[in-house]
Amino acid sequence: MDAMIGFLSGLTVWHWVGLGIVLMAIEVAVGTFDLLWVSIGAFLTAVFTLIAPPPIGGWEGQLTFFGFAAIAFVVSGRTIFRGLRNRASTHPNLNDRLANMVGQHGQATTVFDGGSGKVKVGDTVWLAQAEGPINAGDGVTVVGADRGVLKVKAS
Repeated sequence: MDAMIGFLSGLTVWHWVGLGIVLMAIEVAVGTFDLLWVSIGAFLTAVFTLIAPPPIGGWEGQLTFFGFAAIAFVVSGRTIFRGLRNRASTHPNLNDRLANMVGQHGQATTVFDGGSGKVKVGDTVWLAQAEGPINAGDGVTVVGADRGVLKVKAS
């Protein structure tokens, strides 16, 4: 116990900076965003250690400040800054070919028997489903897709 108190009483600015750097390096490797906030708390504790006078800035004050700062940053990171975790995509359907098909026009290549048939959109023939009757050669518009099958309506 005395060894631990001896170590804690020797905490300096560089210990907190080192902890912040180690936590930041782990965050880069893991990518959870949680250690980012804890590392910012460690860096702020280093600043607190520089500014606070010795009775307040002793090891008890440093650990208390670090605990409150880390908890406050993690909670705010999970609530206020929650949007940083979810990257907004400029092309949400980039790798979803069927989602990109919605709104395109094509031509029925078969008669839709029981609501199912084939349509040609662009240069590809697709399996399709339609609610109403569609004959071969009729124009169609893609309104959706489900498991590799286009949902179409007569246009």
